[in-house]
Amino acid sequence: MTSILEVEQLDTLSSNASSTLTIGGDNTSTIAFKSGATFSNITQGITGADMWRINSNQSLSAGVETAVTANWEQVDTDSFTPIGSSMTQSSGIFTFPTTGIWQITYYAQFNGPSQGATYAGGPIFISTDNFSSEDRATEVYSSMYHPNSWCETVSTHIFDVTNTSTHKCKFYAVCEFACTLWGSTDKTRTGVTFIRLGDT
Repeated sequence: MTSILEVEQLDTLSSNASSTLTIGGDNTSTIAFKSGATFSNITQGITGADMWRINSNQSLSAGVETAVTANWEQVDTDSFTPIGSSMTQSSGIFTFPTTGIWQITYYAQFNGPSQGATYAGGPIFISTDNFSSEDRATEVYSSMYHPNSWCETVSTHIFDVTNTSTHKCKFYAVCEFACTLWGSTDKTRTGVTFIRLGDT
């Protein structure tokens, strides 16, 4: 037997002083919507997405893992528009606009030394105490075996940001020999994408 409830509007009780309307209960496993139904003012899907890059080259000393602290800019070309509030950064430390489960994807592009290099990479570092301490979340390397060649590494980390004041990230670059971390102001060569996957 199917029960049908027909109403003009569902709302919360004013006496509850709550703005949250709960649909379903302990025995609910699926809420199905008729084909063609449309919804408004309902938060769904990805609610946060942002892209940043360095807008000029950075020189790297041989074998020194170096923080990328300067020349960051939010992507402003090729019809990019952030979803939700933008990330912010200070001296290469990035702050999230809202709590949530965030996917961080970091692209580091290297222009190699004359002798090539057996390793080059760009690790992601995260902190849950505003960088009083930090953790290496990723460690991905590539190599350049030809003189003055190029390579790029891509690393990703899913970060549970439970507090925007303490949970932050920053990015490093390292190469076996002195080389260049490549940047550009009109295209992304070295950069990072942030996507909010869901609630924490």
